[in-house]
Amino acid sequence: MIETCFINITKTPESRISELDYNNIEFGKIFADHMFMVDYVDGQWQTPEILPYGDLNLSPATSALHYGQAIFEGMKAYKNAEGEVLMFRPLDNARRLNLSAERMCMPTLPEEIFMQGLTELLKLDSEWVPPTKGCALYIRPFMFATDAFVGVRPSANYKFMIFCCPVGGYYANPLRVKIETEYTRSVEGGAGFAKAAGNYGASMLPSKLAQQQGYQQLIWTDGKEHKFLEESGTMNLMFVIDGKLITPALSTSILAGITRDSVMQLARDFGMTVEERRISADEIVAAHANGTLEEAFGCGTAAVIAPIITIGYEGKDYELPAVETRKFSNKVSVELDKIKTGEAADIHNWMAKI
Repeated sequence: MIETCFINITKTPESRISELDYNNIEFGKIFADHMFMVDYVDGQWQTPEILPYGDLNLSPATSALHYGQAIFEGMKAYKNAEGEVLMFRPLDNARRLNLSAERMCMPTLPEEIFMQGLTELLKLDSEWVPPTKGCALYIRPFMFATDAFVGVRPSANYKFMIFCCPVGGYYANPLRVKIETEYTRSVEGGAGFAKAAGNYGASMLPSKLAQQQGYQQLIWTDGKEHKFLEESGTMNLMFVIDGKLITPALSTSILAGITRDSVMQLARDFGMTVEERRISADEIVAAHANGTLEEAFGCGTAAVIAPIITIGYEGKDYELPAVETRKFSNKVSVELDKIKTGEAADIHNWMAKI
């Protein structure tokens, strides 16, 4: 049972919804009218508020800018045929945010604050949820340290916020990816399982170098041997090999993706064998050579299902079967869309209606 919390609400004097072209939505470029905000001060979460979307006033000495105590989540809301707003697995995002908070030595956020702030925000900005097929309202909850203090210690004060932006597809085309064997995203015992801002900042240089070579994303490997596959950019990584769905097992260096978990559950619903285990680059090359590598794709909130068409490894490109021939990833993509928009039965209770 989620307890009720009081939220101060200040509505925008004039909506910006007229700026939105539902048929031409760029990812992360336009933001909904309101934002949710609550401060952590003196060991307590203060009264939450919803106010018009706008800039923040921060000290140059704000702790998060210097020492990296910043975490975030990514989630989406959709509309069903009746125009009702549906959120996909919001409590899972709330719980993962708190896992990240614990790892980054930040206070956890009560689930009732997360859920009620999110619910009231989406009630206010429900018109911003695109009705267009393939589009959604992307939701960005985040928390950062706010002490105006220069010194290496956990901040005493924090700010949690949520803002939203209508989005279309994250990737327009199937991906060319490169298996990274020099740079490391995360190591065992590190913070790779947390959605910490610094994880993404550190990934940008190797990603840029790969893009200069003609790849859109990287497949990260383990930090010790650069042998075992872990994640792909902003996504978890999955393969269909000889009819089985195979994905790297979770560890302290791999994010526990909510879309990842959903895809595995649907695969089991379809009667498919699912394996969570270590998988090496050499195994992928061997499966490609013997013809059992049927599919490769990334999955995540932003990308949903992102097919991989080419894998580059040690100077050689390995081409995968055409996307339209892929039975599992196409089927699971359609099924996920139907569940999220109320067209299919929600047997796992993933959807929360506003």
